[in-house]
Amino acid sequence: MPDVHETGSDACLAPQPSDLPPHRKPDEKTAALALGALGVVYGDIGTSPLYAVRECFNGPHAVELNAVNLLGVASLIFWSLIIVVSIKYVGFIIRADNRGEGGIFALLGLILGTANQLKPKLRSAVTVAAIFGASLLYGEGIITPSISVLSAIEGLEVATEAAKPFIVPLTCMVLVGLFVVQKRGTSGIGKIFGPVMVIWFLTIAAAGTGAILQSPRILTAVNPWHAWNFFSVNHLHGFVVLGSVVLCITGSEALYADLGHFGARAIRMTWLGIACPALLLNYFGQCALLLDHPEASFHPFYALVPPPALYPMVALSTIAAIIASQALISGAFSLTQQAIQLGFSPRVHIVHTSVKVKGQIYIPSINYALMFACLILVLSFKESSRLAGAYGMAVTATMNITSLLLLIAMVRIWHWPLWKALPPVALFLCFDVSYFSANLFKFLDGGWIALVVALLVATVFTSWTKGREELRRQLYSGLLPLNDFLTDLEHHPLGRVRGTAVFMTISSEGTPPTLLHHVKHNHMLHEHVVLLTIRAADTPTVADEDRLRIERLPSGFYRLVAWYGYMETPNVPKVMRLAACFSLPLEPTKTTYYLGRETLLTAISASPPTGWSNWEPRFAFNLTILPAFMPAGGIQLLFLDGSGC
Repeated sequence: MPDVHETGSDACLAPQPSDLPPHRKPDEKTAALALGALGVVYGDIGTSPLYAVRECFNGPHAVELNAVNLLGVASLIFWSLIIVVSIKYVGFIIRADNRGEGGIFALLGLILGTANQLKPKLRSAVTVAAIFGASLLYGEGIITPSISVLSAIEGLEVATEAAKPFIVPLTCMVLVGLFVVQKRGTSGIGKIFGPVMVIWFLTIAAAGTGAILQSPRILTAVNPWHAWNFFSVNHLHGFVVLGSVVLCITGSEALYADLGHFGARAIRMTWLGIACPALLLNYFGQCALLLDHPEASFHPFYALVPPPALYPMVALSTIAAIIASQALISGAFSLTQQAIQLGFSPRVHIVHTSVKVKGQIYIPSINYALMFACLILVLSFKESSRLAGAYGMAVTATMNITSLLLLIAMVRIWHWPLWKALPPVALFLCFDVSYFSANLFKFLDGGWIALVVALLVATVFTSWTKGREELRRQLYSGLLPLNDFLTDLEHHPLGRVRGTAVFMTISSEGTPPTLLHHVKHNHMLHEHVVLLTIRAADTPTVADEDRLRIERLPSGFYRLVAWYGYMETPNVPKVMRLAACFSLPLEPTKTTYYLGRETLLTAISASPPTGWSNWEPRFAFNLTILPAFMPAGGIQLLFLDGSGC
């Protein structure tokens, strides 16, 4: 019987600072985390006042500008921020943390961790829903920078009509500059995000307070009767306006996605103490201004600002919009990395821009794809009002998926009885479904863009996942059992040379094809042979004491399985150093790493593989299994061609 060892509390496995996943330092205070959260988490939702109220009273779906509608819109905004953001996300969603991490993939991992409680069909449905929800965030990542920067620079048009021809070119210049500097990392810029957003929220709160003092009756909008009256007066037209009201809660998903960076306490403190009050004051202020000055509906946000402060406000708005865009861009990078770790996406080149913080990454292919998409949107729509039609579909669809996943988490993980879990989720879905349904009226106005992007990304994710499984089945279904190989090795010994050979394989069972090719061509083996498999866990991080599984086999062989969370980057040298603590022989200068390379040839079949739909792409492609966690220089690497399929 093989000798199996699980890593445990061995002294040599004491965590080293450079080995651990990025956790918060114990001496970091909540106030510092809250300041950072203000700059990263609330950039998107914090810049929504630039366009949310204006879109309710301008454009093809606008309602008439009168007291009933102004009080109704203000009431809808108030209760949306309270129910959707304060109660749903801040009160419930961020409680569903996966070892301190948040985001839709973290929620998926949390639910899939209860595999023994989920039926296969439900498990598949949950996975597909999470993949589509994550794909929708790419659509939001394209629209947010475009509409935020364009809305901010449009403030110049409020100051002077002469600036109108320069708005689109200036917007494109800002967007290009924003994406070009991504390769330098966000560590330096990130230090000023928090203070700038403090200034931003204080400024918009002050501007709104001044208008409220001039027309305090707007405060009666906290009475939900005004929202009800709004629908009773406007009927279906009032329901359509919900597609514009929802703009006030865009960015809510960021509260959950950035949970692991700042913690629930800092996020709650910042929202309830600064962001939410400032946003409500500004929204109420814009509606109060329009009660007395309906002519300001062209851009009520900038109408709150005294003329001498207009240009500084445009500059501050542009900076805030850049911060909001940065958060979505960084989120797209992190989302891609998590998808790769979970096996949903092909590997792409990832650049770590910080030696201290592992979460700060840069993905060139994603960066420039987003940049060109944003430029195309700005050049096509030219005005933020037209672009607002494309905004909302992705956000509201993701909100619905998150609410449904929350219900499963409540019942399966928190073990709430159904009668207790259904009422809050039903309330959340009442808002979510209404918002999504209202946005369907904007589908032809641009709402289709986010859905098309999401469908393309989801197709890549699901097809890649199925393709990996098919590849695994084709390559490893006929593998020679490792016990048979070792038995044959005992009866027909090969020459052995000093040192250690590490054969990296995607399967933790059977004899790797790379090893068979090595024996076939070289007729020899190293003194010690390690079969190394890197596996992805459903959790964001894996503790070092749980990372390895070592199986000691006959004839100097070892089976080594290393687990990594989807928020981590595998590192082979560190894996081998941990394994050395269990007497696994390893001398860096006498260790050779062998990597298999499988070439897939183009093959078009009349019928799809099992489980594949007729419309899914079944083209083959050249695939080289070259992990992104390649060892550093000085280590020998040997590539052996595997059998193609």
